Amino acid sequence: MDLGHPKDVNIFKNVLYSLQKKGHIIKIIVRDRENTKYVLHSLGFECEICKFYTNICQKAFGLLLNNLWLYNVSKSFKPDIFISPGSPYSAHVSSILKKPHLAFSDTEIAGIVTKLTLPFTSKVYTSTSFYLDLGSKQERFDGYYELAYLHPKYFTPNKEVLNKYDLNDDYIILRLSAFDSSHDMNAVGFNFKTEKELIQYVKQLEHYATVIILSEIHKWKTIKDHSLVIDSQDLHDIINYSILYIGEGATMASEAAILGVPSIYMSNTQRGYLNELEQKYELVYTISNRNDALKKAVEILENDAILDEWKLKRNRMLSEKTDVVKFMVDSIEKFG
Repeated sequence: MDLGHPKDVNIFKNVLYSLQKKGHIIKIIVRDRENTKYVLHSLGFECEICKFYTNICQKAFGLLLNNLWLYNVSKSFKPDIFISPGSPYSAHVSSILKKPHLAFSDTEIAGIVTKLTLPFTSKVYTSTSFYLDLGSKQERFDGYYELAYLHPKYFTPNKEVLNKYDLNDDYIILRLSAFDSSHDMNAVGFNFKTEKELIQYVKQLEHYATVIILSEIHKWKTIKDHSLVIDSQDLHDIINYSILYIGEGATMASEAAILGVPSIYMSNTQRGYLNELEQKYELVYTISNRNDALKKAVEILENDAILDEWKLKRNRMLSEKTDVVKFMVDSIEKFG
């Protein structure tokens, strides 16, 4: 199982538990980025680490190096099947070893990665909300990958985290992204040019609640002053008890929406799952202009009944979606 991002760990953790319970032996490979290794270890999983490359030139060179590294690991482990969210490394090595590769993907804008992966992949599983047609290898399911770890069957929020982080008042989460993934090359979010622009934005939100900045970048004092150092295991509890999410992270935007928190995805890019969560369930908004995003945030924050409205919308969404963990496990075992 080849995982590249902390989100991948969340999506696959209950799948891993289920597969291990059924007696399958699994070797986990992760990219050396953010806190992916730490999240895995905190959940009781061992892993091996391959290098993470940040820019496009490094990624091109790193493709060869990581393929060679994974080939050597695989020759020793002798896997029956390769599983990933859509990793070219696993796809290429599985093809060389003549083993199936299953991709569980949710990012339509990962064009380069998809082109490098799909020809060597046995099957690619996507949500029915995924707006690209990937051909005969694609199989769709009616759900979102975030439900694999945030459905009430798998996640129970812990209100004790509020005391742990001294969050006694209403708070808003503002998310800033580093845009260092391959699918982020043309992405634009808030596009704050100066710290003053960020300060003004934060101050307008602070009229309504405390602002917590969760950021992948730390170049300004304002970010540091509003940051909250969170244990990764507490992140979804923190999101769950917020009154609004507004940010450049698509994953966190969908997580907030699925937890029933009003959510604004600030980006010029689209995700099929966010589009459906907006158009069908009205749980999230994708907005490309930061001033428009601020207006929508104010509209939400001035509606006293908003959280009750979102709870009803969330319950409807949950009632209509499949058990994603069961679907993933069943799909893997068909090939295993």
